[in-house]
Amino acid sequence: MRIHFLLLAVLFVVLQAVAGESYFSSPVHSCRRQKGVCLFGRCRRPYYRVGSCGGSSSCCVRYVEVQGIPIAMADS
Repeated sequence: MRIHFLLLAVLFVVLQAVAGESYFSSPVHSCRRQKGVCLFGRCRRPYYRVGSCGGSSSCCVRYVEVQGIPIAMADS
């Protein structure tokens, strides 16, 4: 009978961990999660590359400099 409680607890932890995650996440979704946009080719200023969107597209994030430190900014 104790094993039932243990199995139920393990099942609950596993289901809790995967509740919001998708197993088949596309590169576009991971780029948007980083507050980026997919652009064809290279990233031009004021964007810098943080990843790939598949094929020849780059995941680009806009940045601004605050006291010489680049900080990523979400596009509105």
